[in-house]
Amino acid sequence: MTTLVLDNGAYTAKIGYSHEKVSVIPNCQFRSKTSRLKTFTASQLDEIKDPSGLFYILPFQKGYLVNWDVQRKVWDHLFGKEMFKVDFADTSIVITEPYFNFTSIQESMNEILNFKRSSGSLSAHRYFQENSSELCCIVVDSGFSFTHIVPYCRGKKMKDGICRLNVGGKLLTNHFKEIISYRQLHVMDETYVLNQVKEDVCYVSQDFYKDMEIAQLKGEDNTVMRDYVLPDFSAIKKGFCKPPEEMNFTGKYKSGEQILRLSNERFAVPEMLFHPSDIGIQEMGIPEALVNSVHNLPEEMQPHFFKNIVLTGGNTLFPGFRDRVYKEVRSLTPTDFDVSVVQPNNPICYSWEGGKLLSENPDFDEMVVTREDYEENGHFICEEKFDI
Repeated sequence: MTTLVLDNGAYTAKIGYSHEKVSVIPNCQFRSKTSRLKTFTASQLDEIKDPSGLFYILPFQKGYLVNWDVQRKVWDHLFGKEMFKVDFADTSIVITEPYFNFTSIQESMNEILNFKRSSGSLSAHRYFQENSSELCCIVVDSGFSFTHIVPYCRGKKMKDGICRLNVGGKLLTNHFKEIISYRQLHVMDETYVLNQVKEDVCYVSQDFYKDMEIAQLKGEDNTVMRDYVLPDFSAIKKGFCKPPEEMNFTGKYKSGEQILRLSNERFAVPEMLFHPSDIGIQEMGIPEALVNSVHNLPEEMQPHFFKNIVLTGGNTLFPGFRDRVYKEVRSLTPTDFDVSVVQPNNPICYSWEGGKLLSENPDFDEMVVTREDYEENGHFICEEKFDI
């Protein structure tokens, strides 16, 4: 039996056979403004010549799978002959689903697939495999729709400590589009381009007020300011940041490139992960929620969680993210506790790799539900076997 591991995220699907490498593929369909009638699915994004004004059709809304038509087309594309050529009779599938998933969504998913876990439990599984002396860890999964903070002990999640923040990459990109549209250029339709800009130039500030002061300085004293060259999709296929030595502080560039001048936006956008109240979302930031989550757990376990904090998900790739989480959690915890924050080399695929390790587990065959099991026992057997 081969095993296909699919970490089915709201923005990208991380997919691959357990004996091969992982592929990260957009989990959505696109329409481009040049060819309005044609719909592109998942990896066909590369075929679009001009991705400006790209229209996304997402299967997930607010982190839950609601548009099954789109999801089915994406899965048909992934499992079909263009991509992974899955032979379902001879393949076990490990798929992830969000925490607190609705029963109706779970049942629809069970009809299609035969083994599932939350992505955090795969991340935790991988962490325990690599650090076999540890019994506890707390996974911070900051993704597209929201951020989950989930404590695990001996491979089981501790329900009392699970915490969800409604702040994710989608919110950051949308806020970024709004402030750029208000200050410089109308970019509300340019989700694809602005997402790229966010990934290229944003960073997490270690001292917000100090950086704010620097961002208000004029000329070369402003070390935060960057000029970003926007792509025109003919000569410039991908946007890029001008090196500081080439920046022209006086005004226009001769070459006729379209420039976005970014200063405090670079760190004010990711700051929402730490202070959602800045834009009116009445919730805790990640470090505060993390400490709050640990305080909901038995007292004797708390020091073990503080020294095993694991960061996963795309938002953790902002430069300075790990250091800021460490700094704030350290300041909120008693001095006699050790605090350790681990950021894997590839936080986006970390849970996929956990699924790969799980499929190599000798007991894996007992964890999956076969079609016969499902036809005999229905949804009940899935609830029993899967750690949902």
